[in-house]
Amino acid sequence: MPGTDARTIEALYRKHGHAVLRRARRILGNEADARDVLQDVFASMLDDGSSFRGESAITTWLYSATTHRCLNRIRNTKSRARILQRERPSGEVAAPENAENAAIVRDLLTRLPDNLAIAAIHYYVDEMTHDEIAKVLGCSRRHVGDLIERLHDTLRASADTEEAS
Repeated sequence: MPGTDARTIEALYRKHGHAVLRRARRILGNEADARDVLQDVFASMLDDGSSFRGESAITTWLYSATTHRCLNRIRNTKSRARILQRERPSGEVAAPENAENAAIVRDLLTRLPDNLAIAAIHYYVDEMTHDEIAKVLGCSRRHVGDLIERLHDTLRASADTEEAS
């Protein structure tokens, strides 16, 4: 949205901020991180004019920007956790994750390519149909089916690898 002024962004924030926050909460499962993503999405409109070019509805852009920022946050958090784990004195055990299933899902998302991670979020978190995902991603229903199939193959391979170790 090149040339977007603060007043326009504030109006968008008031109108769509709750939806961005709700989406970030669903993906991240953490209120503080979700609020950070909310701020990041709207701040990006001020900082660099964002990547919104008016080719789609602003809600579609916000939805996509929120999803991408959440994936980046999950990946960055995972990287920091790995670094901290390496720096941990031997013998010290990390605190267990409260929502173990959510942690497993977030871990899987960090290992997937962006296109599969986004398809996974739309399919499993948003419970969208193939047609709905195709519309959001701007691709064919057949391509979405291929993505979901590749996602399932990747998840099966990951499960097989974990069982073998």
